[in-house]
Amino acid sequence: MPIETHQTTRKKGNRGTAAVQDIATYFANHGAEYVQLLGEHLGISALSLFVAAVIAVPLGVASSRWNALEKISVSLSGILRIIPSLAILVICVPILGTGVLPAVIALTILAIPPILINTALGFRSVPSDVLEAARGMGMGEWMVFWSVKVPLAFPVAFAGVRTAASEVVASATLAAYIGAGGLGQIIFTGIGLMRSDLLAIGGVSVAFLSILVGMCLTVVDRRMRPYEFIAQ
Repeated sequence: MPIETHQTTRKKGNRGTAAVQDIATYFANHGAEYVQLLGEHLGISALSLFVAAVIAVPLGVASSRWNALEKISVSLSGILRIIPSLAILVICVPILGTGVLPAVIALTILAIPPILINTALGFRSVPSDVLEAARGMGMGEWMVFWSVKVPLAFPVAFAGVRTAASEVVASATLAAYIGAGGLGQIIFTGIGLMRSDLLAIGGVSVAFLSILVGMCLTVVDRRMRPYEFIAQ
């Protein structure tokens, strides 16, 4: 039994060493390609998040003002969150073909709901007595909006952006499925060739990138609201 245990441990150690060597070999031979795929992944994610914010933030602000629009937008957002990103990609491919465009559309649809819902919630949660006090000081509606509503609604709205960013970076892996590039290409290649080293490289890279993006946006949030963290 001790001999068998020792042999099993040695085999596991050999496999682990071989995996590390395979990963090191990949980066030595395909380092430039990896950087390119990383750039594509970030580019698709950033573009999708930007388009989603351009659509969702104004719609969220409007939804906070009109109850009927809020009910419609929240309901649609709930429906969009149910639909898997891969299903959206499959629907877009026959219409738009393969490449970056359908991937950006699918990821934008994924990112809209959390931004829209949090934006509407943030602006709706601004205390009415604060708004009345601002108007009582002689502020016009535009000044009330930019000087009072936006700063108070920002934390909740930006939380939606952080959530959307993490989801988009993770889901952008599927972009490689339709030829849009990104880190998902490493994962799909690893699946096709049954290479655990490629699966590890792609999976860990996407997970790390998603966490890193979330941390960076948290830092941005704190930078834009330093007065709330002085005591921390």
